Amino acid sequence: MKITSAAFSISVAAASIAAFAPACSSNSAPAKTLTKAELQDPQTCAQCHSQHVDEWRNSMHAYASDDPVFIAMNRRAQRDTGGSIGNFCAQCHAPMAVRTGATTDGTNLSDLPAPMHGVTCYFCHSATSIQGSHDNAIALTEDGTLRADIADPVDNAAHASSYSALHDGSKVDGASLCGACHDVTTPANVAIERTYAEWQGAIYAQNQPQTLLTCQECHMPSSQTPASDQPNMPVRSVHSHAVPAVDISLTPNPQSNAQKVLVQQNLDPALVAKLCVTAPGNGPTVTATLDDAFVGHDFPSGATHDRRAWLELIAYEGTNVVFSSGVVADGQDILTISDPNLWIFRQRLLDANGNEVKFMWQAATTDGTFLTPSVTNDPKDPRYYHALSHSYDVPPSADRITMRLRMIPVGYDVLDDLIASGDLDPSVRAAMPVYTLAGTTLEWTQAKGFGCVPQ
Repeated sequence: MKITSAAFSISVAAASIAAFAPACSSNSAPAKTLTKAELQDPQTCAQCHSQHVDEWRNSMHAYASDDPVFIAMNRRAQRDTGGSIGNFCAQCHAPMAVRTGATTDGTNLSDLPAPMHGVTCYFCHSATSIQGSHDNAIALTEDGTLRADIADPVDNAAHASSYSALHDGSKVDGASLCGACHDVTTPANVAIERTYAEWQGAIYAQNQPQTLLTCQECHMPSSQTPASDQPNMPVRSVHSHAVPAVDISLTPNPQSNAQKVLVQQNLDPALVAKLCVTAPGNGPTVTATLDDAFVGHDFPSGATHDRRAWLELIAYEGTNVVFSSGVVADGQDILTISDPNLWIFRQRLLDANGNEVKFMWQAATTDGTFLTPSVTNDPKDPRYYHALSHSYDVPPSADRITMRLRMIPVGYDVLDDLIASGDLDPSVRAAMPVYTLAGTTLEWTQAKGFGCVPQ
């Protein structure tokens, strides 16, 4: 099966440039020349906002409905539920296709034109209000006005423009625009994604200048540059639209490596780690500690029922391994190893009888282990200490111990199930990245003496 991605094959024809470029020009009383259909097409946006669109094209927002795991999952969900799941998945992965009636269940997305794929410029920038807490509860404008965080937009012939607090990452409300899609509750009322709710409980959601950090400020960092390609445009604080998090494109595209680099840069400093080694006879000899100090939500977050994050710890005597936990070969499913010491972070989906199930439409409830974010800067507050620790009985002969946290966006067990049912091309499995968080990579040696690394 050949996998293609409409989101990553958008091209800008010369004829389109000629047709749209005049609309970007500014004058004293411009007529708004772009039709609703043109505004819904990212190609149109690229004529005046090329940097934004280039970044978006290589993001998971653009790729959301072309992701083979999404396609496979939706196909499987439709079959398993007899179609009753409807547009539940597509409403966030292809919102304009759902809003325009171009799809009712997401199974025909490959037949739809590019403007109906993914989370588009128009969808985000025509948002006017949030009408719920999850599952894409976003109201869109019908007046052709595109909204952003620019307080004094330059009038232009393309479209009307307006400031919106929903798009302003310096405001608390700015996070709600992201949260409306990044909190997900199934038709069975099971909360399977809680990123926004997690952020709301963190110190970063407090409406105080010294602590407020919204989704945009971490995942859409800004730079000082004109917001439009047109001449004589003022310098603005312009946000990146690459939006790195955990997932990357799994089908070939020229920017795959660049996308992965951005994700790695986002993950590397996320956690604070410590490795402590005590003298034999004083209880467990090794303790690893992880602190979700610099993330605005739980770790992991998002589709945590698919994610797998685990600690790898290896003890050596000379060159011989005398103890290990969390060690897997490349391509091996972490859930298949027999390891009583395994420290893993993930959400489990459970049916009504408490049995673990694989897919969200089968779930009646959930449980799991996560690292939670900071909620206070006051060391006198008992909530200040929220790190988690895990102990290991390592042979006293060990003279070197290493640790690192590893993470896979979608577990091999999930992929293998979709491959076995014929819903996912086997080639996707090899494209799934496994990350190592640099901030958790530590080494203790006997020469350092008993104690902690870092001290």
